[in-house]
Amino acid sequence: MAILRALPRMTDSPYVFFAPRGGMLSDMSISAVMPRMQNSEIKSGRAGFWDPRSKRAAVPHGLRSTFRQWAAEQGFPRDMAEISLAHFIGSDVEQAYQRSDMLECRRAMMEAWACFLLGRNISNSVVDLG
Repeated sequence: MAILRALPRMTDSPYVFFAPRGGMLSDMSISAVMPRMQNSEIKSGRAGFWDPRSKRAAVPHGLRSTFRQWAAEQGFPRDMAEISLAHFIGSDVEQAYQRSDMLECRRAMMEAWACFLLGRNISNSVVDLG
């Protein structure tokens, strides 16, 4: 939280990471960052970020795909994972009935995801899915 609070803010913007001219970052902004990160890693003598299957440099879609696969393997509900990726779920009728953002349930899932990314063991933790 201290890091987030220390970030520069744009007046009247609800976004933590905002576009230079206001509004939210575009997918192209995020896509442009990853090659710079890759080049920086390699120039620093580190391995960089590679897809183990394709042997290609990591891209934003791969990060999202990794999360989605992990959530499925951990048994988290499909809809909860899809909502976390900002995907629309189901038909127009289903969307009319599903009005919850499942925020509290998603908090537990994202905490488990953070533990996974940090290499922490969460096998002894119970995740309440509501």
